[in-house]
Amino acid sequence: MKVHQLELRINNEKRMVVVRSADTLLAVLRRNLGLTGAKPGCLNGDCGACTINVDRLPMKSCLMLAIECEGKEITTIEGMHNTPMQQAFVEHFAFQCGYCTSGFIMNAHSLIHNRPNADNQMMKEWLDSNICRCTGYEEIERAVKDVLRKNSQIQ
Repeated sequence: MKVHQLELRINNEKRMVVVRSADTLLAVLRRNLGLTGAKPGCLNGDCGACTINVDRLPMKSCLMLAIECEGKEITTIEGMHNTPMQQAFVEHFAFQCGYCTSGFIMNAHSLIHNRPNADNQMMKEWLDSNICRCTGYEEIERAVKDVLRKNSQIQ
């Protein structure tokens, strides 16, 4: 079995890991680094529970190999302390059981940074890559719209 030593930049920290060629980023984050905010759901890219940001874009960590991530900036929910999106999810009760919440926050955070003037249609398209099995999407959409609105007032 071939192993690789990688230096990954996660949440603004350099972390050394030893991985197999076939290890997904999700497995390495959870097993090797103890970063359990990205959740294993479907493990085939459908549900979005494992969404993280790689170079400021939302990525399904269950579909990425860890060896693909060397030299990239990885942000997990653990690196999102008190961000406007996290606060909006709390203020708008945009969660129920919470299993999918980190994936939604990571996806929405990336939307805000990459498409700060997103309209409702674009927001819904971005959120379509995540699934919540417990509740409707109204509170989640309200939280994202709130941050988009506040950001447009600042600009």
